[in-house]
Amino acid sequence: MASKVVPAQPVTPFEFELYEDPDHLRTVVASSSQPSPRIDPAKLKLRHRIGRGPFGDVWLATHHQSTEDYDECHEVAVKMLHPIKEEHMRVVLDKFDNLFSKCQSIENVCFLHGISVINGKICIVMKFYEGSVGDKMARLKGGKLSLPDVLRYGIVLAQGIAQLHAKEILVFNLKPCSFLLNENDQAVLGDVGIPFLLFGIPLPSADMSRRLGTPNYMAPEQWQPEIRGPVSFETDSWGFGCSVVEMLTGVQPWRGKSVEEIYDSVVRKQEKPRIPEGLPPPVENVLLGCFEYDLRSRPLMTDIVRVFKSSQNAVFVDGGWTGFGSRTTLEKFSGTGYTEWFLSKDHLQVGDMVRSRRPPSSCKPENMDVPEGTVVGLERDPDRDGFVLVRVHGIHDPLRLPVSTLERVTFGLAAGDWVHLKEEDRRHSPVGILHSIKRDGSVAVGFIGVETLWKGNSSELQMAEPYFVGQFVRPRANVLSPRFEWPRKTGGAWATGRIWWILPNGCLIVKFPGRLTIGQENSSFLADPAEVEVVSFNSCPGVVKKYQHFEDFHWAVRPLVIALGIFTAMKVGFFVGKKIGRSNKRQGSAVQSNGQHVDDQTSGNGTNQWFPPSVKNILGVSPAAR
Repeated sequence: MASKVVPAQPVTPFEFELYEDPDHLRTVVASSSQPSPRIDPAKLKLRHRIGRGPFGDVWLATHHQSTEDYDECHEVAVKMLHPIKEEHMRVVLDKFDNLFSKCQSIENVCFLHGISVINGKICIVMKFYEGSVGDKMARLKGGKLSLPDVLRYGIVLAQGIAQLHAKEILVFNLKPCSFLLNENDQAVLGDVGIPFLLFGIPLPSADMSRRLGTPNYMAPEQWQPEIRGPVSFETDSWGFGCSVVEMLTGVQPWRGKSVEEIYDSVVRKQEKPRIPEGLPPPVENVLLGCFEYDLRSRPLMTDIVRVFKSSQNAVFVDGGWTGFGSRTTLEKFSGTGYTEWFLSKDHLQVGDMVRSRRPPSSCKPENMDVPEGTVVGLERDPDRDGFVLVRVHGIHDPLRLPVSTLERVTFGLAAGDWVHLKEEDRRHSPVGILHSIKRDGSVAVGFIGVETLWKGNSSELQMAEPYFVGQFVRPRANVLSPRFEWPRKTGGAWATGRIWWILPNGCLIVKFPGRLTIGQENSSFLADPAEVEVVSFNSCPGVVKKYQHFEDFHWAVRPLVIALGIFTAMKVGFFVGKKIGRSNKRQGSAVQSNGQHVDDQTSGNGTNQWFPPSVKNILGVSPAAR
């Protein structure tokens, strides 16, 4: 049985004297209504271990609490973390104090009793729950839950996660075994904040240092947040989507694969967990969004709650789903290339400066109907895409345009712009991608070397040179040792590669089509946008440099040019040889004809001798008449 929740021991009251006037002093007793998160290790008695995870062991324990009013003992779950260095322990304890205060008013989240240190290990004391969603699945035939149960649990859990996100807390370690069940079969989010507490803290295992959760449920940016990040609220959307898929199918994502194989599938190959068929379209659509490789294209927890709630009354009739509460999906906007979840993260208001939204990875401003305009009116229709009225300089009447085709511009910046820090910080790259900008100028930017979003003001930024998929780049001439490994050509010069993907922090994934890779040789490399320059035919001086750049398009260019040269040489040689052969043949025929003529003359008159025509003329010899 789950024990009764007893408030943590309050801070010890203290007395002070209140000075009101020179003749009167009044003694006042003060105490804090905020419970203290620190628990005396002597009040905890570990009984036996009930679980083991990537961050430590889980123990069943007895927590003894006593005050002047009561004296009680009750069962708790103690998560004993792996040892960390003493200088980092204070950081974790301080972070827990902040986490503890924020979680006190959040519903659907496991109750935290406090924190303690036992045998040099940090122990997080939580309410004990006897079962979890994972345990329930294990008892069912097929190991999977019904759709109504998944939606019911999912709504409550997503609401709890959304409340944590509102307080700037990331969960990271979402999985069915961490979804606890209370005595009323209501889902409760467990394992709250442990990866968040250890975020940025060096761990004893190098393998654990790169992991912020369980590998089967980790988002691509979660593996190497300082390189492939940043991690943000949408990182939890991936883990939540994996958990929902497992609850629906009974099969753990990437089951049977090693950690290295999961990393290869999720990070390098950009593979996604398989979503079961036959789901209501809104549910299927939001799950597909959870597995977008770019975290900016994923739904937020509030989006998931809205979709799940609207699908609770869905009924499958005659091969189709009916009974949705309201329109829950926006459908992908044709021609924009952005997901509905990306577009729904910013809402325009009257007075906003806007411009036409450029397609992603497009280096040309296509269809820039509105280079710059002001929103003067809003049209909202819950069953259709919203429209706005935009006044553009030089056009008398406002333009009526879909919201999806516009982006807000504040202080000259819009989400998705490439930016450069005015004052560089050597700890991270100075060039990154703007994720959001509020109307007051506060910004969130993704930089290489920063695990989370960098927060600051637009006045600290300036526009940077943008990069696009398909461009050719190489390290700048003044870069002697780039941040990431970069191949060289045979002569020692930097090789030129082609941008294959751009991560949310601006990190470039570059492939080298001009290099032939064999077997397991690395075919792609990473690049810091601050260290590379764009290479094009226009920037290549001279014919030789232009040809060398032409070789960068594919490794087969040089062999093909060599083969073409050999073939051309053979063709020319064959043609010249044929021409010479024909000339010799004609010359031989002429000589043979002249020889036959002389033979005829000699046979007619044996005294006559043959002379070349010119010699005959000189000697005055004339042929005899026949």
